[in-house]
Amino acid sequence: MKDEPMRILTVAGLWPDSTRPNHGIFVENRLSRVQAAGEASIRVLTPVPWFPFRGACWGEYAKFAAIPDRETRGAITADHPRYLMLPKIGARSQPDAVYRSLSRRARRLIREEGAFDLVDAQYFYPEGPAALRLADELDLPLVVTARGSDVSEIPLVHPFAKRRILETAARAERIVTVAAALKSALVDLGADGAKIRVLRNGVDLEAFRPPEDRAKVRARWGIAGEAPLLVSVGALVERKGHHLTLEALAGIPEARLLIAGAGPEKAALEARIKALGLEGRARLLGSVPHKDLASLYGAAEASVLSSSREGWANVLLESMACGAPAVATRVWGAPEVVAAPEAGRLAPERSAESLRAALADLLAAPPSRAATRAYAERFSWEETVSGTLAVFREAIAARAAFKAA
Repeated sequence: MKDEPMRILTVAGLWPDSTRPNHGIFVENRLSRVQAAGEASIRVLTPVPWFPFRGACWGEYAKFAAIPDRETRGAITADHPRYLMLPKIGARSQPDAVYRSLSRRARRLIREEGAFDLVDAQYFYPEGPAALRLADELDLPLVVTARGSDVSEIPLVHPFAKRRILETAARAERIVTVAAALKSALVDLGADGAKIRVLRNGVDLEAFRPPEDRAKVRARWGIAGEAPLLVSVGALVERKGHHLTLEALAGIPEARLLIAGAGPEKAALEARIKALGLEGRARLLGSVPHKDLASLYGAAEASVLSSSREGWANVLLESMACGAPAVATRVWGAPEVVAAPEAGRLAPERSAESLRAALADLLAAPPSRAATRAYAERFSWEETVSGTLAVFREAIAARAAFKAA
């Protein structure tokens, strides 16, 4: 008789919903594939701040009120319990507020659906400390995944967060990082490297593939003629560095640029485009559905990511899978993704001139699109899925051994 799947209770503040379909989609992509393997049954809790009003005048907070209490996407159901967060001043207490919302909902799910075997947190702060308290309450093993700024920035800026991150790392039976650079950062903070597993993200090689007709997809995005097209995909926030990409574009007069994403920097970027005289060469597309990104990458000669920090940027591999090499800043996991000439170039400095030089070099001697696609094919999801399932099994066994000792 086949063993029952492991019952995993995942805590993921980054998770897409009907109001934010691209929010944390990289977490959903990973866990959907883990679930599809048949050895784990995943139930997601996505805590969101409580807010009573939906009117547009309330800005971003109104979106929280519109998120449904429960949604099923694909084969995974996510609940969205509410917690109280005080804007700008609640970072210290946020893990405990999140925990209280998780505890109430987890107890309800156990009554409705049965017990769980493991608690899985998909970010180190605030989800990690909240998941730690929940795992202790339910007497379950804990796995925590580090994805980027939760390790590279938060513990360096907030001492109280660093303390709780290290408490969580000490209690967790296993830790996952999406890049080797993040493992090194955790060890430098004081975490036990012996319990850390590096499981990079993969790329959906079916959804992201070179287009059959590049002229057609270029026309779709309004690109005529032979002008080289650059694309940049990411939220319109400072750390994504779109302003630097625009400045680099100004030094490559033959190129065009499309930026896909939404966020608070929109007005500033529009002003930047005008100030640099790029109105005819650079365009903000707004938020682009994930399913349409393959067409965008397929139309491009290269993609650009000018971030100040990234754990493992899925957009780089997705671009490569469509045949478009990438130029990225040399930060955190980027050198692990852009690791060969056919993958693209790394800008040694996070500056407009360094990015311009890397882009000019790539455009002057581009790899074949087939070679770039072949590079991406080395990053399928199979290794990551099998590694994740192994981590879950190891954590459950380690907890059982601890309780038996």
